[in-house]
Amino acid sequence: MTSSHGRGLLHLAAALDQPTAYDAGSYVEAARLAERGGLDFVTLDDSFARPGPDALAVLSRVAPATRRLGLVPTVTTTHTEPFHVQAAVATLDWVSRGRAGWRIEVSPTEGEARLFGRRHAAAADALWQEAGEVADVAAKLWDSWEDGAEIRDVATGRFVDRDKLHHVDFTGSAFSVKGPSIVPRPPQGHPVRVVDATEGHARSTAARYADVALVRATNPAQAAAVRDELRLRAAESGRDPDGLRVLASLLVDLGGGEHAAEPGHGGGGPRQTAQGPLYRGGPVDLAELIATWHQDGAVDGFHFTPVEPSRDLERLVNGTVALLQHRGLFRTFYPGSTLREHLGLGRPANQYAVTGGAS
Repeated sequence: MTSSHGRGLLHLAAALDQPTAYDAGSYVEAARLAERGGLDFVTLDDSFARPGPDALAVLSRVAPATRRLGLVPTVTTTHTEPFHVQAAVATLDWVSRGRAGWRIEVSPTEGEARLFGRRHAAAADALWQEAGEVADVAAKLWDSWEDGAEIRDVATGRFVDRDKLHHVDFTGSAFSVKGPSIVPRPPQGHPVRVVDATEGHARSTAARYADVALVRATNPAQAAAVRDELRLRAAESGRDPDGLRVLASLLVDLGGGEHAAEPGHGGGGPRQTAQGPLYRGGPVDLAELIATWHQDGAVDGFHFTPVEPSRDLERLVNGTVALLQHRGLFRTFYPGSTLREHLGLGRPANQYAVTGGAS
């Protein structure tokens, strides 16, 4: 059931997480390094459960310092206002000229709930159902302005063609939104939605709404099984499964330099740890692992989280990625300018303009 796309373009992404960094400079430097390697996108994690700078705000600062790299902050759908979340992600797409993504996450703990005092913690299945509704209404709000809705006619004083604005009138299990958005339709139409689909509760949300699904797997068979399941569920929900990219998520420790992977890492393969699958070894073996998993059609690419941020990202880009480029397995330049173009995904049609939907 594995599609031919897995043996097509290889997609690579990396996390910029730097737990002790609060200055913008270190994030900009890391992002520029990732961009030099031609990576599709970088992620920046965020959570109400620990201190740290706001991921979306940090990547808004990174945006003008980069030109092609996709920028994907984590923004939770729990305890946040869906209208504000979609507007913030749309704004990131505008300031980056079409390079924004949104890693959708939930906040399941009672400690996070107490920060807001509105409601108690909820079960994972309820939170992921809500996350799906937020993803759904976000797309509707991004479409609530048709392309070309802005007139900006100084002579007549008309800024907007009101016939091209639409109310979404959405009612979910925990919220309702009337719309339209306050931000014009983003350059990509819909910024790229990313979901970690490792856990079962997140899978249906990923299959229905994600453009990119992340899967934490220790071997290609495990990754391929989840990829096949996601593609099947996507088709069952009425989507074209070829509009979904599935990336294996690995922690990488490249401190071993050129040494072979440690025993227990499966001859260069990852080993399960409390933090997730970990690859520990050299850049050469990692390049071989990437090539093998991808050519077997197990995944569409990889998302890496460096164990030691600056060291491992540098070795990933200048070692592993350079080897893949030399073998003709990964791009040496960006053929397009938007994150959707990097991922080989089309710009979605506007659901209101296409149907002539009533507002």
